[in-house]
Amino acid sequence: MAAKLDILDYKILKMLSLNARKPYLEIARACNVSGAAIHQRIQKLQNMGVINGSMTLLNPAMVGYETCAFVGLFVSDPSKFDEVIAGLKAIPEVVEVYFTTGKYDMFVKLYARNNEHLMTAVLDKMVQMGIARSETLITFKEVFKRQIPIHFEGIDDNFGLDEETAAEE
Repeated sequence: MAAKLDILDYKILKMLSLNARKPYLEIARACNVSGAAIHQRIQKLQNMGVINGSMTLLNPAMVGYETCAFVGLFVSDPSKFDEVIAGLKAIPEVVEVYFTTGKYDMFVKLYARNNEHLMTAVLDKMVQMGIARSETLITFKEVFKRQIPIHFEGIDDNFGLDEETAAEE
């Protein structure tokens, strides 16, 4: 269920989604409110779970992780889902896990230093935790990645902000 947000919340989210390091005072100026109001709104959005923290995004290849793969998992026994999830959490190379419909029970994204490291992560770590079988897809290259669009009914998607104002540091 979507959180109840107003236009100011959406303006803040738009600017932060384009540049998470944008100073609160610049957001306040663009929204014509005080810095304290922005700070309070961001705190409210965090408390509501709309903003789930912020982090520095690393370039995996630049820190030695040259292989990105998606692994479709078939869990041998549905009663072992919690055990499998706990096992996946213990594998540092695993960065995302999803329950899915369709062919797989779970879909996992992971990074490895190379194909041999990937094979170790999949065969030696994952298969040992109640996985009936897996299918691995190795990526060639991430083409793009983006945030979800921020939209407020009846207002243009830039909320009266030009992209430069919303994104500039």
